[in-house]
Amino acid sequence: MTDSYRHKGMRKKLVEALRVRGISDEAVLAAIGAVPRHFFLDKAFEEHAYDDKPFPIGNKQTISQPFTVAYQTALLDVHPGDRVLEIGTGSGYQAAILAALGAKVFTVERQEALYLRTKELLRTLKFKTIQCFFRDGMLGLPEYAPFNQIIVTAGAIDVPEALLEQLAPGGILVIPVGHTEQQMMRIRRTERGSFKTEQLDTFRFVPFLGGVEHK
Repeated sequence: MTDSYRHKGMRKKLVEALRVRGISDEAVLAAIGAVPRHFFLDKAFEEHAYDDKPFPIGNKQTISQPFTVAYQTALLDVHPGDRVLEIGTGSGYQAAILAALGAKVFTVERQEALYLRTKELLRTLKFKTIQCFFRDGMLGLPEYAPFNQIIVTAGAIDVPEALLEQLAPGGILVIPVGHTEQQMMRIRRTERGSFKTEQLDTFRFVPFLGGVEHK
C-alpha cells in the first residue's frame, strides 16, 4: 500500500474543506490528515477517496463521509489512553481515526465477512491499539466495560440500554437516532450515574441491526 505525496496533498485539502464546514477540533483534523482513507476503500474509488462523500464497502455497508467521521469524533472528546467502544467497524476507518487520537479502541462488527476483512487490514496497517470483535453491537462488550466513550456508526431506532450501562461515569455516548433520517445524540453519564442528552444535527446512516450475520 502506497501513501504518496499526492495522497497527502489530497488529505490536506480535505482537512481544509472540513475546517470550512465547521470542524474546529484540531486534534480530530490532524487525525483525518494523518490516516490514509484510500487504504480503507476499494481500489476503484481511490481517485475519489478524499472527496467528502460516503462510498460502498460491500455487504450493503458504506464508509461514512469524512465530515460525519470528524463530526462524531469531535463530539466524543477523545484523549490519549481513553477506552473507546465503536459499534459498527465497517471499513475500519473510524477506528483508525480514534486510534490516531491515542485511544484504545474496541470495535464490534455484526457481519462476519466485513469483520474478517477489516481485522486483517488493521493488522496489516499495524494499528496495535484496535481490537476487533465479531458480535451483536446491540449488546456492546460488557466484559470490557466501562468505556470512556462509545460511538455508534449506524442509525438506531432507540438507544440500547446495554450501551448506556457500559459507559463510565463522565463518559460520552454518540449515537444517531431515528428512522429514515437520524438526529445525532450526545449522551453524557454524570458522576452520579444519571444521563444528560443533547440532540444535535440530522444525518442519514445505514440501519443499526441486532444479531450477527455469518458469511
